[in-house]
Amino acid sequence: MTIAVFAIADLHLSLGTDKPMDVFAGWQGYVEKLEKNWRAVVSEDDTVVIAGDISWAMRMEEAEKDFAFIHSLPGKKLILKGNHDYWWSTRKKIDEFLASKDFYSIRVIHNDAFVADGMALCGTRGWLYNAESDEDVKIVNREVGRLNASIDDGVRQGGEPVVFLHYPPVYDDAECKEILDVLVRRGIRTCYFGHIHGSQAAKRAITGEYCGVKMVLISCDYLGFMPLLVRPQEP
Repeated sequence: MTIAVFAIADLHLSLGTDKPMDVFAGWQGYVEKLEKNWRAVVSEDDTVVIAGDISWAMRMEEAEKDFAFIHSLPGKKLILKGNHDYWWSTRKKIDEFLASKDFYSIRVIHNDAFVADGMALCGTRGWLYNAESDEDVKIVNREVGRLNASIDDGVRQGGEPVVFLHYPPVYDDAECKEILDVLVRRGIRTCYFGHIHGSQAAKRAITGEYCGVKMVLISCDYLGFMPLLVRPQEP
């Protein structure tokens, strides 16, 4: 059996909190759709990257039902932080929480990489493409460091680096230049990102080749709640 890698972002689960996404157009019954689609394409030996905005929970304990749902689905899951993941804590605390609940199929990508199907799955949250404040600059620089550390680890493990971000590195006519520079300088050929919702916003998302990098939007609603098969770009 061929082991496959899939990707999706922005699950926005709220199984333990009261913030259902069903109130938004196109999201009615999305948890059931997601589970049905996931089980249709993902096997236990596959890997799925979830690129941020995983749970609406404010605290890690409130996210337990959301993680239980994710753990119940087939495959290994690699998670990244999104802008709405307020429950996110330190790497150590997240690892301890997942271990304490026996959610062994879920692990964090944070300053490291995971090799599957010959690809080094790398990534970080990223940041806004219109960041201007001093605090934004600090965050962007920190995210650049995390992305480089993740790519370094992927290279060390001998995989072909493929990058996953929550924020798009470029959107409409704006760029997060610092993140984009890393992708170009490190020779990253494919970048998957989420964060963008709705048909009108998706029309302004930059997909396809940009500065030599193939950009792929993987927001849950954009994909029709179907995990996307990840393919390394051909040389």
